[in-house]
Amino acid sequence: MDEYRIMIVDDEPDILDLIEKALNIEGYYNIIKISNGFSAVKACKETKPDIIILDVMLPDIDGYKVCKQIREFSFCPVLFLSSKNDELDKILGLAVGGDDYVTKPFSPKEVAYRVKAQLRRVLYKQNPSKNFKIGGLVIDPEGCIVTKRNIPVELTAKEFEILQYLAENKGRVISRERLYEAIWGEESSGCDNTIMVHIRHLREKIEDNPAAPGYIITMKGLGYKLEDPYEK
Repeated sequence: MDEYRIMIVDDEPDILDLIEKALNIEGYYNIIKISNGFSAVKACKETKPDIIILDVMLPDIDGYKVCKQIREFSFCPVLFLSSKNDELDKILGLAVGGDDYVTKPFSPKEVAYRVKAQLRRVLYKQNPSKNFKIGGLVIDPEGCIVTKRNIPVELTAKEFEILQYLAENKGRVISRERLYEAIWGEESSGCDNTIMVHIRHLREKIEDNPAAPGYIITMKGLGYKLEDPYEK
């Protein structure tokens, strides 16, 4: 994942280092750290980052103005960091071109997972024709459509995201914690019931026999994995 270039803009060195460390753990090492708004705009033009983590309160110009200037030449995802938890501030951040908004104090791990989610969306926009074909299922990430033997399957947004994530990692065991953090973009805390409910609903919609699933397999004590029932 080193090919992704991630810019972090914050005037607090400790925060820059914390986020960088969290991103490194997730496999992202191409990190650009910037401490003020004007430098961020200049660096964005020169380095063309794939995503920007942008603090709202900067010493020269605020993050909203930085984002507006960046949007004149770049449409890479922007994830705002702010100590302001007011809904109007979040709306403003999205209105000027931001893609996500995290309030301080935050978990560096949560920020890393939100970055991962945004980069995943960028990847699918760049490769819109990549459908997943698993058994009788066809998963279309661009259209957010799932069909089973050519018949549409109606899924909620979270059900689709879970199925898509499992499809991306077909054959791999994904823990409940990792699945929750990847889909909800925050640290898991007592997430077992939430994941179990969504998995149960998914099975009711895609499995021939939900009581004996062939697609979403439970690995006791470990998590779940998606398999092709016709390959067994």
